[in-house]
Amino acid sequence: MDKITEKSAIKVNGFFALFVVIGLFVLDLYLIFVGIRTGETTVIWFFIPLVLITFLSFGGFIIIQPNESKVLVLFGKYTGTVKDSGFWWVNPFTVKKHVTLRIRNFNSDKIKVNDLHGNPIEIAAVIVWRVTDSARAIFDVQNYEQFVAIQAETAIRSLASEYPYDTNEGEKESLRSSPTEVAENLQKELQTRLEITGVNVVEARITHLAYAQEIAQAMLRRQQAQAIVAARFKIVEGAVGMVQQALQDLSDKKIVNLDEERKAQMVNNLMVALVADHEAMPVINTGTIYQ
Repeated sequence: MDKITEKSAIKVNGFFALFVVIGLFVLDLYLIFVGIRTGETTVIWFFIPLVLITFLSFGGFIIIQPNESKVLVLFGKYTGTVKDSGFWWVNPFTVKKHVTLRIRNFNSDKIKVNDLHGNPIEIAAVIVWRVTDSARAIFDVQNYEQFVAIQAETAIRSLASEYPYDTNEGEKESLRSSPTEVAENLQKELQTRLEITGVNVVEARITHLAYAQEIAQAMLRRQQAQAIVAARFKIVEGAVGMVQQALQDLSDKKIVNLDEERKAQMVNNLMVALVADHEAMPVINTGTIYQ
């Protein structure tokens, strides 16, 4: 397959070309006037070709808007691309294919895939892209817009299978905890896939991420359990520090001397009060009625 390289097409200022065409049209009128007045039939041999040239020349005028381009094809051969905005005149026999160079968004549908651990998840992404090489976009693929959509979906599926949905023990990156890294990898993979079409991927990011409905409830309970365990761990860690500090202060300030048995009892009472789910109900010992 021949590789197409974009090049600038030969063009002429449209206003100058319009002035020339109008001059040819005036010359046509003058010739027909002279032919009718003088009765010379030889004028027709100049008039007819000149009329054909004049009317064919009107097909060469094009208007290029900002961030747009025209790809020119002459009898099946690529002759160049016009990217400069303005009013131009080109070869009227060329076929002019319009390509927009503006930035566009592609919002993917929600795709159900399996993550690294095989859990079914729903994922969607937005791809910001633009055409940078009009010739390759037209000639190297059948339909570059459809090609972008298909490759974007393929890249999203491939990326989702390389990461777990959430971070587990021993894992540093996941789809939920590392959105920046995931977006960068998605953009790089897409750029590699779309290089052939002359498309530049400006940005790629995840817009929707969730467990599939069939396992959403189970995974929600799992996340809640993990959150409870983590919270309990923090509570116990803080309670141990508080008990340790309390015993140290009692000993340093010589408020009371406790043997090991009473220390153990005090630690037990403090831990129960600090770690319990409900507010502690203190019991004050005022002594016994029997002496």
